Amino acid sequence: MANPTTPPSSYSLPLGFSQITLEHHPSSSYTVTPVIIIRISRVEKNNAFTSVMEHDLVRAFDMLDWDGRVKAIVVTGQAKNFCAGADLEIGLERTEGIGGKEHRDGGGGVALAIHRCRKPTIAAIQGPDIGIGITMTLPMTIRLAWRGAKIGFVFSQRGVVMEAASSFFLPHLIGHSRALYFTTTGLTLPASLPHFGDLFHELLPSPQEVLPRALDLAEQIVKQTSTVSTYLMREMMWRNPGSAEGAYLLDSELMWELYDKEDKQGIKAFIEKRSLAMKGDLKVGMPSNVPWWEGIDTRPRSGERGAKSRL
Repeated sequence: MANPTTPPSSYSLPLGFSQITLEHHPSSSYTVTPVIIIRISRVEKNNAFTSVMEHDLVRAFDMLDWDGRVKAIVVTGQAKNFCAGADLEIGLERTEGIGGKEHRDGGGGVALAIHRCRKPTIAAIQGPDIGIGITMTLPMTIRLAWRGAKIGFVFSQRGVVMEAASSFFLPHLIGHSRALYFTTTGLTLPASLPHFGDLFHELLPSPQEVLPRALDLAEQIVKQTSTVSTYLMREMMWRNPGSAEGAYLLDSELMWELYDKEDKQGIKAFIEKRSLAMKGDLKVGMPSNVPWWEGIDTRPRSGERGAKSRL
């Protein structure tokens, strides 16, 4: 992956974001920490999604993906809401181009930025999460939520369709039956209901407990796991060859090359009952067959993005 931007010396510096903030964990650290918090911070509009937020989030995830100092990312909302969905007062932006319809939805831009980010990403959903607010979390690695948080895939009640590539992610995560229930009814329901299946890995009793639990989990991931391994296994599932035989050939090739990489020392450390900081490098520590999948260029062939938010 090409370097999208030079990582800053500190994420506590002003970085030009206006609708999100980036924080070290712990916040008292001036130097970059292995865990970085992204807060959606448009409190006056219940953290509703805009094109500005889209560009902020895409730039942040591309930056954090490239920064070798960062090992895990936690995403949460500022104040009471995670994200109230698209800002409907701004409206739908269309990108004109060849044939008059080269539109790319902004939620999809964020979802794909998260999907291509190689670091484990944890959603800490401490409050209401509607539309793009919840669909942007689907490519994330882990989702934690306050059990009372209202979750809504409300597209059928707005006369639009699901976005942010959620027609791919949602059925894979909760099954077609549950996904069809949500997209057909458009209902907003508490995260604790069984309708969501396994979408949320943990449900917390209060909003205040969600972020601390997410940070505890991020610290455990940083201390005990290999970023190279977790990235490869995520891609093996999302980009699998489609058969048991194909998966067998893929994991055999990956495992063969990983035996020559630095993080295989984790096996020896386990046998010797000692801890080991995994230092595998995502830039130079990849097996030679990565990527094994064929990329798809999603950029519009022509046309300029406007100033309005996308639904």
